[in-house]
Amino acid sequence: MGKLSHFEDGRPKMVDVSGKKASLRLARAEAKVLLTPAAAAALKEGGVGKGDPLLVAQIAGIMAAKKTSELIPLCHPLPLSKVDVALEFDEASAEVRIVSEAKTTAETGVEMEALTAASVAALTVYDMLKAASKGLEISEVRLLFKSGGKSGTWRRD
Repeated sequence: MGKLSHFEDGRPKMVDVSGKKASLRLARAEAKVLLTPAAAAALKEGGVGKGDPLLVAQIAGIMAAKKTSELIPLCHPLPLSKVDVALEFDEASAEVRIVSEAKTTAETGVEMEALTAASVAALTVYDMLKAASKGLEISEVRLLFKSGGKSGTWRRD
C-alpha cells in the first residue's frame, strides 16, 4: 500500500496539485435507499406532502457535488463541467438506486464530488420519506467508475 497523500509528518495536508497537468476526469458513484413498505407506498403515491422526493433529491445531489470542497476538509474546489444525478425507484425491491456522475477538466479527480452527490441525494430521500417511516436504510455508497489523471481508468467489477 502506498503512502497516504493527505498526511505529511503525521499532520493533515491538502495535496499540492500545482505540478499536475489538467485532464478530463469523470467519476460515477451510487447509493441505495432501502424503503419500508410504508415509505415505498408513500413514494408510489407521490411523497408525504413535501413534493416529489426523487426530484428534490436529484437537485440536492447536484447542489452537494458543487459544495464538496466545503464539506470534505482537504478536497480541492473544482470547476465542475457536469453533474448528473439519476434516481430510480424499484417497487419490487422497495429501494431507490441513485447514480451520480461528475465531470471536470482539472488537476485532480472528481470521485469525492460523485460520492457526495450520491450520498446527499440518499440523505434527501430519507428526509423526504421519514415521515412515513424512520426505518429507511442507506446502503452501498460506493464509487463505480473513475477515469482521467495519472492513475487512469478504474471500474468496479
